[in-house]
Amino acid sequence: MDALTWEHRPNLRRPVLVAAFEGWADAGDAASTAAGYLAETWGARRFASIDPEEFYDFTSTRPQVRLDEGMTRHIDWPANELSAASVPASPHDVVFLQGVEPQLKWRTFSSLIGEVVTELSIELVISLGALLTDTPHTRPVRVTGTGTDPELIARLGLVRSRYEGPTGIVGVLHDSLARKGIPSASLWANVPHYVERTPSPKAALALVRKASDLLGAHVEALDLQIAASSYERQVSEVVATDDDVAEYVRRLEAGLGDDDDDDRPELQEGDALAAEVERFLREQGGT
Repeated sequence: MDALTWEHRPNLRRPVLVAAFEGWADAGDAASTAAGYLAETWGARRFASIDPEEFYDFTSTRPQVRLDEGMTRHIDWPANELSAASVPASPHDVVFLQGVEPQLKWRTFSSLIGEVVTELSIELVISLGALLTDTPHTRPVRVTGTGTDPELIARLGLVRSRYEGPTGIVGVLHDSLARKGIPSASLWANVPHYVERTPSPKAALALVRKASDLLGAHVEALDLQIAASSYERQVSEVVATDDDVAEYVRRLEAGLGDDDDDDRPELQEGDALAAEVERFLREQGGT
């Protein structure tokens, strides 16, 4: 059975694919939140899905049981779905690929996405990601756009990625697309490492703005702006309760954090802070 199931084939204007995966490349849930926000804002409708059977170890990423109206049991499997939307005032329609980073057969998975790109004549693929860095939560979120195609780098104002090391499905997908001659770019938001387990609407907002700019569309995102302001304020309140962490954040704000790792709080302190932020936001109703 083909793992890719088409419900219908949408008729699209110069489509661009925006992809985001929960997991390794989704610090602070920023990438998945941003993609979901854009899809909802533009009214994206699902047209295809990828069967999870080949791509997950279900003993690691377990399906979830839920009850409808307390009666009927359903199994929710880890999903990767494709949806499409028409974007007002943009020359491009947008295809969204949203899901959970697969654990198995990444080359097969990437080939399936390549099939979709070819079938729909998609002109550009943009992936959204977020990574943990030595950045303070009080500063504007830095979003870096990377690419490998020289013409695309010049046209979109990107930089050539010089990263070497472990990669995830995003890196494999871009490599697969490049081998097929399909232009692609990647947008990465920086998330403070000391609040890694707390969802970051501030980083999600930065990705929404950058992605919509690339698509030539305006997104107001007022609710994300409010959530981002609340996030910054509440994290600041928690940071202020720990003198060591507060001093570390001040050093990051002064641009000193990268040069002296000895002054970084111990890992267990960072974990404790993340847990405390999580608890605080949960008690306050979240962001």
